[in-house]
Formats: sequence, C-alpha cells, structure tokens
Amino acid sequence: MHTLVCGFQVICSLCATEQEVQENCKNCGVCMGRYYCAKCKFYDDDVSKKQYHCDGCGICRIGGQENFFHCYKCGCCYSIELKDSHPCVERAMHHNCPVCFEYLFDSTKDISVMRCGHTIHSECLNEMKHHFQFTCPVCSRSICDMSNVWQKMDEEVAATPMPTIYQNKMVWILCNDCGVTSEVHFHIVAHKCLNCNSYNTRQTRGGPASCSSRI
Repeated sequence: MHTLVCGFQVICSLCATEQEVQENCKNCGVCMGRYYCAKCKFYDDDVSKKQYHCDGCGICRIGGQENFFHCYKCGCCYSIELKDSHPCVERAMHHNCPVCFEYLFDSTKDISVMRCGHTIHSECLNEMKHHFQFTCPVCSRSICDMSNVWQKMDEEVAATPMPTIYQNKMVWILCNDCGVTSEVHFHIVAHKCLNCNSYNTRQTRGGPASCSSRI
C-alpha cells in the first residue's frame, strides 16, 4: 500500500501522500504493511514468514523470534535447540557458505552448525553427505559421528599387511578431529590417531621413503 521514494520517504498508494517511513499513513491511516520494522524501515505483507527484528544482528529475520536466540559471541542467531550445545566461533556466519559461496549472515535459507562450530547452508551440508563428504570444508573436522566407519577402517588395515620393508616405518600425523600430533606406523590404507582413534588424519612430515625407522 505504499511506494518507496527513497530510504526515508514513502508515498501512500491510496491517498498519494508523501511522508516519512512509518507503519500507517499519516493522512488516511491505512496500514502500509502487515509487518513493519521501524528500525530497518522494512515492510512485508507476508507474515507467514514470521518476521522479527534481532537487535544483536541489526537486521530482520524470519522463522519466529521464539524459535531463535542470538549468540553474542558468534554474532548471529541460531535455533533455540542449539542454545546450550553449539560450539562458539566468533562471527560464525559473517562469511560465505563454504560450498555455494552465498553470504550466510543475511541468507534466508536454513543454516546448519557443524560440530566444529563452522556454519553452512543445510541443503549444502546434505549435498556433501550425499556425495560421501563427511568433513568440514573449512577445518576438515568430521561433521558427524564416524565411529562405525573407523571400526571398518580398523578391519581394512588389519586385512592389509604391509610389506616387510615398511612394517617398522614410522610417520608423523596430525589428527583433524582432536588436533593431536602422533607418531604412528606407516600404512598405505590410513593412519589412526593415537589420541581419539580417528582416521581423519593427515601426514605432516616424513613418509615411507624418508621417515624414521625402528628396524
């Protein structure tokens, strides 16, 4: 029921009165939008989106204020279900989605918080899982419980004996899940973290041809 003239003026569509941005026309009294935010100077007639203004974020969001809380350390709004369980990462959504590269902070799509605290579009996270990608694109930490996979890796390592020349070769690895560095026996299949038993590791130095030997 209005036409925006500039950031501070609107024209009522019924009486053509130009005026400052406000909820109701100062001349005819018509409501210019079923949802109106005086702080954002924002109108919307589709209230099914359950718009609300978050002072912490400084913008209007959708989904219903009762369903979200603002984490001041992360600098963004999260589902109320994560209030006591999410790992805090400073300015967690002030960056692009690591998969589709859309800016997350003001995105209207559903956003997921991974176990490491990094954020991603929920649909992008599901697409990763569909393609058997189970590590965070930002920090490489596992995004879900991988204990069943690690058990299968144990079986595969046990079923793949290394040639005698490599059986006492040692390499250094860094665990992407717990961050601990370990010296382990080299294996062609994978290297297991001695601290948390994860196979989500990477070799940091040395190798089958140059690492230390305990022969």
